[in-house]
Amino acid sequence: MPSPALFAAKPKPPAAPAGPAYAHSDSARFGRVGEDGTVYVTEGEGERAVGSYPGASPEEALQYFARKYDELFGTAELLHQRAANPDVTSRDLADGLKTVREHAKDANVVGDLAALEALLSGIEAEIAARRESENAARAQAKAEALTVREDLVSQAEAIAGQVPERIQWKTSSEQMRALLDAWKDHQRGRIRLDKDVEAALWARFSKARNSFDKARRTHFAELEATRAGARSAKEKLVAEAEALAVSTDWASTAGAFKRLMDQWRGAGRASRSEDDALWERFKAAQDSFFRAKDAVVAAEDQEFRTNLDTKLALLAEAEALLPVTDIDAAKTALRGIQDRWEKAGKVPRADMERIEKALRRVETAVRDAEERKWRRTNPEVASRAHSLATQLEASVAKLERQLADAEATGNPKRVRELTDKLTAQRAWLEQAKGGLAEFGG
Repeated sequence: MPSPALFAAKPKPPAAPAGPAYAHSDSARFGRVGEDGTVYVTEGEGERAVGSYPGASPEEALQYFARKYDELFGTAELLHQRAANPDVTSRDLADGLKTVREHAKDANVVGDLAALEALLSGIEAEIAARRESENAARAQAKAEALTVREDLVSQAEAIAGQVPERIQWKTSSEQMRALLDAWKDHQRGRIRLDKDVEAALWARFSKARNSFDKARRTHFAELEATRAGARSAKEKLVAEAEALAVSTDWASTAGAFKRLMDQWRGAGRASRSEDDALWERFKAAQDSFFRAKDAVVAAEDQEFRTNLDTKLALLAEAEALLPVTDIDAAKTALRGIQDRWEKAGKVPRADMERIEKALRRVETAVRDAEERKWRRTNPEVASRAHSLATQLEASVAKLERQLADAEATGNPKRVRELTDKLTAQRAWLEQAKGGLAEFGG
C-alpha cells in the first residue's frame, strides 16, 4: 500500500523535468489546463480544478496530475488483486478500501474518475461477498464446535452413567481426564460458543465429572474396607499351606492344595504389597510339597520304565500274532500275553495310553478274525447268501432274454431301460458272489 503522503491534497510540485523524457499517461485526456495554468479534471457533467504546476508547460502540468491518478488507480487495482486471495480477510480488505477511498475523495488528480469509482465499488461488492462467506464459515465452524462440545459432554455422561460394579476405574479415569483436556483446548480455540450455550454444556460436563469422582471415591473406600478381610483370609490359607508342605500323603495333599488355590482365588485382594508377600509364602509352601512329591514320582518312574520295557516286549509278541491265521492258537497266545501284561505293573503316565492302544488293536484284530470265522461257518447266513445269488442269476438271465427281444424288434427306448437294469443287477450279482466266497461257495 503506498504511503498516505502520496495522496496529499496539494503537494509541492517538483522541478519540471528537462525535455520530454517524462512518462506519458493516457489519463491526461480526462483533463485540461486553463489559460492561467490551472489544471482541471472532468467530473460527471462538469469539471473541477485540481491544482497547478508553476514553471511547467501545460502538457507537463497535465501529465503530472494524470500520473497521480494512475498511481491512485494502480493502488486500487492492487487491492482488487488482493481480494482474489482467499487468505486475505474481509476486514483487511475493508481497511485497505477505506484508505483508498479517503485518498480518492476529491483527489487532485486527472483521470477517469468514473472508472476509479467503478473499480472501488467492485472491490466493495467483493468485500461484501467475502464477509458473507466468512460469516457462513464462522457459523459452520461454530456449529461444528458445538457438536464437538456436545460430544465431549455425552462421552463424560456415558462414563459417569456406567454401572459401578463394571467400571474399569483406571481406564475411565484416564478417559475423563482426556475429555477435560479436550474441553480446555476447545475453550482456548478461536471459535467461541454463545455464553449461555457454553455455560449449559459446562454445567452438564461438570455434573458428569463430579458424579464419576464421587462414585470412584466410594468404590475405593469400599475396596479398602474389603482388603482387610481378604488379608485375614489369605493369612489363614498361607498357614494351612505351610502346614501341608511337609505332608507325604501325596494324592490327598495335592487335592488339598488345589482346594486352597480355589479358595485363594475367591478370597479377594489385599493391598498389592500385602498380597504379593502372602502369595510368595503360599507359593513357597506349595512348591516345597510338589518338589518332594516330584522326587518320589521320579523314583517311581524309574521303576515304571522297567515295567514299560516288559510291556513293550509283550506288545511285540502280541503284534507278531497278526495277521491271524489260526484263530484258536492266536486266542490262546493272546490270553497268556494279557495275563503277563497285568502282572507287569504300571508304566510312566506319558507312555500309558500309547501302549494300551497298541495292545487293544491286536485284541480287536483277533476278535474280528473270530467273528469272520463264525460268519463263514453259520449255515443260516450261508443259505441266505446262496439264495440271493441264485435269485440274481435268474433275474439277470431273464433281463438278457428281454434285451435280446427288444434289440430284435428295434425298440431303442426299451433297449435303454433294460440295459440300465441289467447293468445294475449284474453289479449286485458280483457283490453276492463275492459274499459267497467267504462261505467257500
